[in-house]
Amino acid sequence: MPDAMRRFGQLRWLWLTVVVIVIDQLTKAAIVERFALYERLEVLPFFNLTLAYNSGAAFSFLADAGGWQRWFFTAIAVLASLMILVWLSRLERRDRMQGAALALILGGALGNFYDRLVLGHVVDFLDFYWGNSHFPAFNVADSAITVGAALILLDMLLGGRKESTDHE
Repeated sequence: MPDAMRRFGQLRWLWLTVVVIVIDQLTKAAIVERFALYERLEVLPFFNLTLAYNSGAAFSFLADAGGWQRWFFTAIAVLASLMILVWLSRLERRDRMQGAALALILGGALGNFYDRLVLGHVVDFLDFYWGNSHFPAFNVADSAITVGAALILLDMLLGGRKESTDHE
């Protein structure tokens, strides 16, 4: 059994990937069903639910590029997802935080990949703002990617500290 666990690395975290995709797609579907494009519902004095479509990448990067970006970002998502799967499979048993982080990133990448492939754009609906300044709208997939990236950074910081104390 230990050899089998080693062979599959941290692929056991793929359940988290599935959870992210399901929550992401359910929330997007609920917003698309209930909101007109750019309609806003104030939830808190600094947070709205809204419906926005993003044909670009983060912060609407290349959103007005003419359509080629849909396939470019779709290809990037596929390549990144394959790389993450390989990375997950090669992680050691003790690399739990990295496993969870990569599963979150994979779930976010696949959630937005689905939107791009099927809809031609990503559905965004979380709108945080201060006064008249709005942060670009985002979604559950984007949040999972961000949390996953933060966990990788935290793991790097903690891992580096742990390694230096091991040598003392």
